[in-house]
Amino acid sequence: MYKFVMPEVIFGSGSISQTGECCARLGARHVLVVTDQGIMDAGWTEQVLKSCRVAGLAATLFCGVSVNPTDDEADICTRVYQENGCDAIMAVGGGSAIDIGKAAAVLAANGGHIRDYEGVDRILHPLPPLVMVPTTAGSGSEVSQFSVIVDSSRRKKMTIVSKSLVPDIAVIDPDVLATKSARLTATTGLDVITHAIESFVSVAATPMTDVQAKNALMLASRYLRPSVASKYNREAKEKMAMASLQAGLAFSNAILGAAHAMSHTIGGRYPFLHGDINAVLLPHVMEFNFIACPDKFREMAVLMGEDVTGLSDIAAGEKAIQSVRKLAVDIGAPLTLSEMGFEAEAIAEISEIALTDACMITNPRDISAEEVAVLLTRALS
Repeated sequence: MYKFVMPEVIFGSGSISQTGECCARLGARHVLVVTDQGIMDAGWTEQVLKSCRVAGLAATLFCGVSVNPTDDEADICTRVYQENGCDAIMAVGGGSAIDIGKAAAVLAANGGHIRDYEGVDRILHPLPPLVMVPTTAGSGSEVSQFSVIVDSSRRKKMTIVSKSLVPDIAVIDPDVLATKSARLTATTGLDVITHAIESFVSVAATPMTDVQAKNALMLASRYLRPSVASKYNREAKEKMAMASLQAGLAFSNAILGAAHAMSHTIGGRYPFLHGDINAVLLPHVMEFNFIACPDKFREMAVLMGEDVTGLSDIAAGEKAIQSVRKLAVDIGAPLTLSEMGFEAEAIAEISEIALTDACMITNPRDISAEEVAVLLTRALS
């Protein structure tokens, strides 16, 4: 027995113009729009605000979102929501803006500190309406039951998991991807790859999540390179938007694995881009996990365009891992933790903390703190 949760999805060119109407359909009168300065500069926030005006809605703007959003930002965002009498939240941006929007919704409806909701199913009261508008092909947070927020006091990323966090509506407009730099396109795209692979091999995977994960991996493997190469490749942008959506649906229901558990922990201490950390860790985690599901590794190699005819499972699995490494090289992603500024002295502490992350539960192979330390050491250089 299993469940599959997802929001209403509106996908397609120009769909950002429907965001105000989406909020109105949910009964909103005053929307808090959560975003960041980069999205405002690109002009997408103004389009959303215009859509709210056309729908007859009042709107208040909160743009204090950082790359790795914190509990302090969640508190401030909640205060803005409450002080302005808002009754719905629309997040416009990457995973950071969406995670803060979700966190503010939790606090507005349930009170307390966001730390109180770390873990699985700790949200008691219904959230206000949530409409999410992703501006990267990456996080998948617009369809997921996750919010990841940095606990400033512990310097740790908290993973909050609840079906209450699944947004009401996700509006996915591939046109917004045209304003993203090659660098951001690369790092968010590698997050899509990681979502697809980790959800596919997760112990909680089901036939429904496998369909999403496999198609996401096939699309991202084919279209991430051209999407990085040109802002104006509309086909590549549309395919990467779909890959991100499907990978999000997969991991929201199958959860993830060791790469994300380690990445969340590192991201709580260092201001690294989440996708960059995943890009470095993923091949090492794949090597570790291979013995748990060699048949799935063979399948992943095929999905990534590798010819495995006549190869053993071991050789086919190695092709899958090599394909991920080659993709990272081709799009200019960092290849080691040391080049990102990670310090070896942090390995012991991070290895222990990573074991407590919710994503570690669904990793296909049992793992100890000592084994996490070995993987981090290998990824260091």
